[in-house]
Amino acid sequence: MKKYLAATYYFDYNEGAIQEAISEFKTDELSEVEKAVACYLKVRDTWRYNGYKLYFTKERFKASVIVKEKDAHCIDKSTLLITFLRGLGIPARIHLGKVKNHIAVEKLIEKLGTNELSPHGMVDVFLNGKWLKASPAFNATLCERCNVAPLDFDGLNDSVFQEYNRDGQEFMEYLEDYGHFEDLPFDFILNNMKTEYPKLVKFIDEGKSLTL
Repeated sequence: MKKYLAATYYFDYNEGAIQEAISEFKTDELSEVEKAVACYLKVRDTWRYNGYKLYFTKERFKASVIVKEKDAHCIDKSTLLITFLRGLGIPARIHLGKVKNHIAVEKLIEKLGTNELSPHGMVDVFLNGKWLKASPAFNATLCERCNVAPLDFDGLNDSVFQEYNRDGQEFMEYLEDYGHFEDLPFDFILNNMKTEYPKLVKFIDEGKSLTL
């Protein structure tokens, strides 16, 4: 379990910006579950979800860099949550998969030719003797705009994605599970994106940032 508590190049919780972000949770008045839920809500709603801002350098995937941004995509937000949790002594690891988004995807289809998101980042957190899944990607204001109930996490049950919106229309569909990783698998992420999105290969190979 120690490997899921370690600080790494990406989960760099000893950096000052991370320590400042989690300082409010460093209290004996909160249980581990309460700390995990509070961190989840902070990551979910403080950083606005932006799936159209992409980058392909290792440094940009570090939690201490992401924490200074105003928006972030699912892997970014998973990285933040893992780093916050590990910094509080709660084991956590990144979990990747492929999902299909059925709502508000016109721009994604226009730019990339698909409404499939891959790899999609989630978090496995170890609480009360078991691993739970948590997905902090979509902030509450974005969910409201898409007529979808915000995804909550209670620290007791898995919280993966919203399958339907409030009108019963399909929202998210889980397509593939790539499993969990001890550290952020940078090479796997880039190779996966090359396979899934051929239009991005040139940008990935050149290490350029891209806003769709």
